[in-house]
Amino acid sequence: MDPRIARTRRSLQRALFELVRTHELEDVTIADVVEEAGVNRSSFYQHYSDKDRLLADAIDSALAEDGALLPPLMDLLETDAIAALVTYLAHFEANAAVYGRVFGEHGSLVAVARLQDHVQSLAREGIQHSRTHVFDGMPVDVAAAGIAGSVVAVLGAWLALEPRPGVEVAADWIWRVLIGPGEQPLGGEPGCAPPR
Repeated sequence: MDPRIARTRRSLQRALFELVRTHELEDVTIADVVEEAGVNRSSFYQHYSDKDRLLADAIDSALAEDGALLPPLMDLLETDAIAALVTYLAHFEANAAVYGRVFGEHGSLVAVARLQDHVQSLAREGIQHSRTHVFDGMPVDVAAAGIAGSVVAVLGAWLALEPRPGVEVAADWIWRVLIGPGEQPLGGEPGCAPPR
């Protein structure tokens, strides 16, 4: 990609991400975004058709910049899953004002769907490479969609809590949703947080 194009896109992404930190998405105009980004309005439309797609790209970039991308599911199962989830969730905690709006009543279905698509892709890959029989007789895409929907729903519900428990608690909740009801969490009894 041409470096100028990449710079313009990143400027637009950062601008919208920062504006959503302090304003509802529906209240942010394209004029606000281009002013914050220091580009002209036509530059916006050369790169994006709407704010939702820009916001979804902004979230992807912010996660990558923070090193907070989820690892493939098989890697997650073979490493310290809670630590990986904590790293992922720490990004959401640090940007809770943004994500509270993204997941909120007037948020972005496109951005939330993009997050869910990423988790679903990782889940699909994990199921295909695992030896589990839990999903026998179920299409892989259906199982992966169920996993992704659960993870993203827990993430959104956690962000909405006041007071919001720490990222370690949210990581434990997501892990427990991933492994299923009644299963033993990492390093503990059912219903107990894993050791830190």
